[in-house]
Amino acid sequence: MAQYNVYFLPHEKKITVDEGETIIRAAMDAGVHINASCGGEGVCGKCRVLIEDGEVGEGISEMLSKEDIENGYRLACLSKVKSDLTVRIPTESSIDAKFLNLQATPRKTARIKQLNLEDLKEKGLFVPPVEKIFVEMPVPDSADNEADVTRLVGALKRDHGEHRMEFDLSVIRKVPDVAREADFKVTANIARPVREDGKNRIINIEAGDTTDHNYAIAVDIGTTTIYGQVIDLISGEVLAQYGDFNAQISYGEDIISRIVYAEKKGGLEKLHSLAISTVNKVISKIVKKSGIDIDEISTITFSGNTTMTQLFLNVNPRYIRRSPYVPAANIYPPFKAVEIGLELSDHVTALVYPQVSSYVGGDIVAGVMGSGMYNDEEVTLYMDIGTNAEVVIGNKDWMVCAACSAGPAFEGGGIKFGMRAAEGAIEDFSIDPATLEPMNVTIGNVRPIGICGSGLITTVAVMFEMGIIDNRGKFNRDLDTPRLREVDGVYEFVLAWKDVTGIDRDVVLSEIDIDNLIRAKGAIYSGCMTLLSEVGLSIHDLDRIIMAGGFGSYIDLEKTMTIGLLPEIDPEKVTFIGNGSLMGARMSALTNSIRRDVVATLKKMTNFELSETKSFMDNYVAALFLPHTEQNLFPKLKARLEERKRQMQQ
Repeated sequence: MAQYNVYFLPHEKKITVDEGETIIRAAMDAGVHINASCGGEGVCGKCRVLIEDGEVGEGISEMLSKEDIENGYRLACLSKVKSDLTVRIPTESSIDAKFLNLQATPRKTARIKQLNLEDLKEKGLFVPPVEKIFVEMPVPDSADNEADVTRLVGALKRDHGEHRMEFDLSVIRKVPDVAREADFKVTANIARPVREDGKNRIINIEAGDTTDHNYAIAVDIGTTTIYGQVIDLISGEVLAQYGDFNAQISYGEDIISRIVYAEKKGGLEKLHSLAISTVNKVISKIVKKSGIDIDEISTITFSGNTTMTQLFLNVNPRYIRRSPYVPAANIYPPFKAVEIGLELSDHVTALVYPQVSSYVGGDIVAGVMGSGMYNDEEVTLYMDIGTNAEVVIGNKDWMVCAACSAGPAFEGGGIKFGMRAAEGAIEDFSIDPATLEPMNVTIGNVRPIGICGSGLITTVAVMFEMGIIDNRGKFNRDLDTPRLREVDGVYEFVLAWKDVTGIDRDVVLSEIDIDNLIRAKGAIYSGCMTLLSEVGLSIHDLDRIIMAGGFGSYIDLEKTMTIGLLPEIDPEKVTFIGNGSLMGARMSALTNSIRRDVVATLKKMTNFELSETKSFMDNYVAALFLPHTEQNLFPKLKARLEERKRQMQQ
């Protein structure tokens, strides 16, 4: 079979592939990222590339305009190599992780009550999952020839009251040499059990007193991004943090696409290896930034949705998407991090947050724990909006939860010029009511190349209040502006003309885009309303709303209520906590008590499969308008709209 060279610009990377290989597969093998929301099915149009030189087979799709095709653009997932190629990846088709690690300025700062670490210690609650204890073992002689392990256990019991000990074989192998190297003065690394009647396990032994060097890593395994933190288990401080895009996104941006790929031959192993490689990359970054020795890490804690957790652990996710939607496990036992390919010392214990159901996973449980909701009296609505959307309602006594099939609209999926929050994304928007000329504010204050989720919400909210679109999301056909046009039977509004964008075409918002947003927000809102009605409550019974996820830190709260994504309640009741999943993973690394509480919390969380809940569809259909079929549910917005109408009639 013939082979050809494929040269990727602007990355300046070259790879040799067999004839007939797709460009997107060649890019993956070359380590070059190309957006591919649909997992390579050719239906999202995100993997648009420019063929600067050479010949490809296929690659043409209805997702490309006639002008695109004439100018040499093709879809990377459909284009097959037929000769040596030079392929340029446009800005909007590539990925940039640097903005993941910028701190957002939230519109409302979370106030989460956390106990002082010294207070935790005084109350006996500050017990990390792996604790270090320094001990002086009796030195053996002719009158005392007990086994080394026996004398270590005896010293721990005598000096520290430690009992019920188990050993890893790897530790038994180390004890004789380490003990003598350090004159029998050693530090035992003890993994604490979740159950109080469980056994302590000695997972490592170190020469001398190393008790002032004990660190953990907390990791959030998201569908789109993976974040990690290094935590000092002595001070409780976060020493370093870093996030990167989950390398699995090249195989689909949503969990269903990933499950489908995992069912293919070798698919599960591939997705597992990509998740592991991304986590290893994050670990390397944060360990280097923190300045610690990687061997000083004793624990790593993980939280992620059910699908990501199973893919990460190399567990078949096939049955997650098939009725009756059964996960492989709710609770995973502790295990050695090296067992799944993590580049850590062989003694590091890995802990994984438990799952509620196929679609309410450990990331949500972690958020409920980390935010303190599980221990509060207040009736709380907890929402995590990201690639997926999940909702929990309740307090310390009871909880109900559900996953909302919102789709990826809030992260750019299904939106023609949608993108993640990266440089060039429109994140804020206003419009002149007389001229209808827009003002776009982009991340990085550069030329626009697309629109991110928070920008999409703001843009649609502004257009609705201005009367540019109606409550069905349709444009007012009587608008006197060249920015409103019809292309291939679809009306669209030009947010930025070609000559002022950072790409080679106009950035537009179409009625199809708006419809996708309405469906996404409708699913989330109706999920909230369904859960409330199932437990006999209304919006007015909520004491607070907690919004989690990076997305929540950027959105304008008023605009979110304007489109009907959130119920219209007092803004003072709404709190943003950022990455709730990572917060929970960090708390799990700091204290073993939260690991014990999580088991009881899991039992309180009643999951509803919305697709099988009769009231959901009624709520969903009613929510497919801006903001809702019943405008009386949004009295403040209704008053603003009536005032605007009155002013227009004067």
